[in-house]
Amino acid sequence: MKHIQVAAAVIIYQDRILCVQRGLGKQRSPVSFKYEFPGGKLENGEAGHTALMRELQEELHIMTSITPDDYMMTVEYPYPECHVTMYAYRCVVPSPEITLTEHIACQWLLPEQLDTLDWAPADIPIVQELMAQNRQIPLPPINDHQDMP
Repeated sequence: MKHIQVAAAVIIYQDRILCVQRGLGKQRSPVSFKYEFPGGKLENGEAGHTALMRELQEELHIMTSITPDDYMMTVEYPYPECHVTMYAYRCVVPSPEITLTEHIACQWLLPEQLDTLDWAPADIPIVQELMAQNRQIPLPPINDHQDMP
């Protein structure tokens, strides 16, 4: 079975998390029209945080800095056509302004609202982790002095 490594960004603006909806794609798949955390495939030798900075710029026109310290968790998920290893990172942004280039819709939701969407299966463990963390500790506030490239 084909193995794909991807990185996903849990993008936070103030107290809300960005959720993006996939379109149909080239052919109908188990993730068509599902919500996901934005990101994409790692290129050969590329680190997850580096892949995310590239993917966020390409897919959402977000310029941000993500470091290994922003790592949250890894999800392993066996889709019918491939096995996915997904590395999730937190990413706090100073503005909710984005441009959708790959997705058909987006929503900024509070952590306790995340389970109201129809998520891609590999993203569900991240949703569960965020909801569990929200019950224990609030999300970090936005840092207005965050260094942006």
